[in-house]
Amino acid sequence: MDFKTQAIGPAGLAGIAADALLILVAGTAAPEGLDAPLAEVLAAAVKDGDFAFKAGQTLYAHRAAGVKAQRLLFASLPEATPKGLRRAIGLALGYVKSGGARQLAVALAGGAAWTPALAEALVQAVAESVYLYSATKPSAPPPARLATVSLLCGKAEASALGAGLRRGEAIGAGTRLARELANRPANHCTPTYLAEQARKLGREQGLKVEVLERKDCEKLGMGAFLAVAQGSDEPLKFIVARWNGAAKTEAPLVLVGKGITFDTGGISIKPAAEMDEMKFDMGGAASVLGTLHAVAALKAKVNLIGLIPACENMPSGRAVKPGDVVTSLSGQTIEILNTDAEGRLILCDALSYAERFKPAAVVDIATLTGACVVALGHHRSGLFSADDALARALLEAGEAALDPAWRMPLDDEYDEALKSHYADMANVGPRAGGAITAAMFLKRFTAKLRWAHLDIAGTAWRSGAAKGATGRPVPLLVNFVLSHAR
Repeated sequence: MDFKTQAIGPAGLAGIAADALLILVAGTAAPEGLDAPLAEVLAAAVKDGDFAFKAGQTLYAHRAAGVKAQRLLFASLPEATPKGLRRAIGLALGYVKSGGARQLAVALAGGAAWTPALAEALVQAVAESVYLYSATKPSAPPPARLATVSLLCGKAEASALGAGLRRGEAIGAGTRLARELANRPANHCTPTYLAEQARKLGREQGLKVEVLERKDCEKLGMGAFLAVAQGSDEPLKFIVARWNGAAKTEAPLVLVGKGITFDTGGISIKPAAEMDEMKFDMGGAASVLGTLHAVAALKAKVNLIGLIPACENMPSGRAVKPGDVVTSLSGQTIEILNTDAEGRLILCDALSYAERFKPAAVVDIATLTGACVVALGHHRSGLFSADDALARALLEAGEAALDPAWRMPLDDEYDEALKSHYADMANVGPRAGGAITAAMFLKRFTAKLRWAHLDIAGTAWRSGAAKGATGRPVPLLVNFVLSHAR
């Protein structure tokens, strides 16, 4: 889809030639200066009780007299904020995304002015609204015919708003990639497929991509990662993808994404109900690839490395057993009390591997614990970090991106739950505070790193009637990475 700015001509909004014209009505009263044909339609709707100046209100008119656009839409925007705009556009697009409109023009009326942040929100709202998964569903409805979206503005604003559109396009494309990967069933999106997609991304966006195989991981001593993978017939892959946008002397940021392409729980097998959703357990890996896509598309002047340990967690005669002790890449030993706590096992070796890059900061992203869903629900991701500055930067990035997180504790007392009689640590503690003890486990492998952990178990996908991947936290991560760009 093509997004662009378009100057409003002498004929005003009523003279805009487009298949559909959407007017976002800012404020709580009828906007002044609206072209007469448009004002008449709006006033009549208000009088008849079909439109009100409050959130959630929309209006559609087909071939309105005196209006050049075939389809006319109004959406109320009481507060001209990115969050309000995304909601208003999502509601309004319901009228046109499945119809014949190919061109949409969007205007802001009522005293509010476009900003780059609003332009960025416009793109992401459209991308969210028109997304449709169809890779394994031939019977899916045809995709939206909408091909062009024009932001209507003055000539003086066009340059700055164009930059907002481009940023929104990059984040939207990265989010779409993450959704596509996480939505694919596990017999399609295997560790090998993830590695192929990383290589494809490298060719298209100029990334340097390396894929380590089992023998490479054995040589390195990634005993925790290997333990999780040993029960599956699918070969593991350890993906290293690099975007070199800054000088070689600039320390990179490192993103580590959990890449469990299917999680049965292993020998500690999960209940059958909703186990199909465990194809989404590589949402962290998907978000890392989506972030790399966006950062590279923007040619950001920053060095960024993505690390993805990818494998399945399956029960078999070769699978790791409760009570087994393995040696991690760091040399620390781990008693595996629960094989369903596998994400932290593959991440801990990836965190140790990250040390070789001498990174400015490391953020791991994982659909790690159901306990985080209990604690925070589905709106905010769980953020864990002992570094106040790093935590603050991630929280601010999330708020700016409308992809919020909430900081959780890492008190030393929680670490007591990981004591083991037979190894340096156990991989689980008691049920209480499970998201925190999982983060405390990872913290044991970050002594040499500025580190943060994002538990996205509640935000990376939706269940129920709207089941599917969300692409989060790509927007948060892109905003965080861009804040470090020169």
